[in-house]
Amino acid sequence: MVTQIHSAKESAGMTTLVRKTTKSDSNFKQVLDNAKVASANNKVDLDAIFEKASATYNVPVNLLKAVAKAESDFQPNEVSSAGAIGIMQLMPATAKELGVTDAYDPEQNIMGGAKYLAQKLKLYNGDVSLTLAAYNAGSGNVKKYGGIPPFKETQNYVKKVMNYMNDYIDAPQVASKTVTQSSKNTVADSSLSNNIVDTTANAINLASANNAVDVEGAYERMKMSEAYWRLMEQLFSSQEEEESFI
Repeated sequence: MVTQIHSAKESAGMTTLVRKTTKSDSNFKQVLDNAKVASANNKVDLDAIFEKASATYNVPVNLLKAVAKAESDFQPNEVSSAGAIGIMQLMPATAKELGVTDAYDPEQNIMGGAKYLAQKLKLYNGDVSLTLAAYNAGSGNVKKYGGIPPFKETQNYVKKVMNYMNDYIDAPQVASKTVTQSSKNTVADSSLSNNIVDTTANAINLASANNAVDVEGAYERMKMSEAYWRLMEQLFSSQEEEESFI
């Protein structure tokens, strides 16, 4: 199987595109095909996780879902500008304290968020408003201002979550993290190096997250990266001519 690979080289201030004819591996397409099947079949039922977290930490399930809706709209790969991660938007340090080893894992993240909310509910004697204020702005600010801090963001956040609590929220199903591992296993014994398998799996995971189904689209976007082409040039040997053109 022959494929055309394009890369970019800098020479005397000029960018030259180089097209190489290379050997490819038929299993490479199999990775993408496998990802489609895995992404369709390996879904996580968030509703079930919320119910489990509610029962484990005695936190109302409607509060858990309302926080998740406000924080990330149930997106497992959501990362805020401040670095909060996942469905419940846990900060890395907080996640570590809660025993969460992978904040991108839906179940770990939700269970961690439920545990944290349970701690705050206990601290504030069941006061949901103060609990939400602390979740958003930190317990230090709640203590400092003797209640909900006078921050517009926090005040709006508390109102938003309280409103969500009064609505029936049906959490979506999301792609399981096993999609990535399944894709790796597909080519575990092939001639592709682990590096390219990991790179491909990352693209698949990107496509699978948030219920995306455009695996090839994510893969095409990944191929635009310079790092990808450096990897490809290292992994595949040139067979025929190089064609340079500006």
